[in-house]
Amino acid sequence: MFPIMAVFNPQQLKQLQRQAKHTRGYFSKEQLSDLQQQLDCDMDALLKALLPVAATFSVAPISHFNVGAVAYDKISGNAYLGANLEFSHQALCLVVHAEQSAINNAWLNGAKEVSAMAITDAPCGHCRQFMNELSTAKQLKIMLPSLNTHLHELLPSAFGPQELGNSARLLDSSALAITDLSSEISEQLKSHLQRAYAPYSKNLSAVEICTASHGNFYGRYAENAAYNPSLSPMQSALSQLALAGLTVEQAGICEVTLVQSDGLENQTAVAEAVLASYNADIKPNYITAKLN
Repeated sequence: MFPIMAVFNPQQLKQLQRQAKHTRGYFSKEQLSDLQQQLDCDMDALLKALLPVAATFSVAPISHFNVGAVAYDKISGNAYLGANLEFSHQALCLVVHAEQSAINNAWLNGAKEVSAMAITDAPCGHCRQFMNELSTAKQLKIMLPSLNTHLHELLPSAFGPQELGNSARLLDSSALAITDLSSEISEQLKSHLQRAYAPYSKNLSAVEICTASHGNFYGRYAENAAYNPSLSPMQSALSQLALAGLTVEQAGICEVTLVQSDGLENQTAVAEAVLASYNADIKPNYITAKLN
């Protein structure tokens, strides 16, 4: 019989945090299986036990309210951490919520679906709407510290992609072909651009952040039927940076590139606003692309 609650001790939590920094918040099926054996628990209990690890990656200079989330892909058996990311001296609408961060992490790492979400606190309406864009929204399990429920119970009579005639879903959309670029970009950035999710504005866009010694970080545009909960590619990429345990100042950023769909650009101002919250002189390269 599994225990009702599973808890890692402080030493285990520190070790898991170091491990998560190295993988940018990714835990493989094999790693999760080992952790289950350590705690003698089922998967639901393990995902909740990982929440304190996720919350350590929170950057909340405004609210001082640290939120962690874990997205679980039942198909691959992998789990992906997420945490809230706030930007000083910028509009609150630019905040990356923990649920967005975890789903973004799963998406960027090739998750097949998000089957369940564990969250340190009840999801706000913004996040409920963001999760409603997922291909699994109708079955999505939501696990809180003292309650297990489903998204459809937290968001009844929901407005979603179907109301706007959109049959595509986040984590379940086809990659498009790039037919032209205003300037050459890396193959990795091309791949992320092709997999961006922009069914409403059609502005497929992606970001590449290159650092001197910490590797490169990528982000994609993830639109939402309610528009406001959409996640910009710059927010997406900076969330990945935070999950590596890095700040912009520590990362040693040497180049930032934003690529958008030609004639449909709508991410330039958002990217500049987000970057302006840091005391760093970062001027992105702006590239346009044609896709079909």
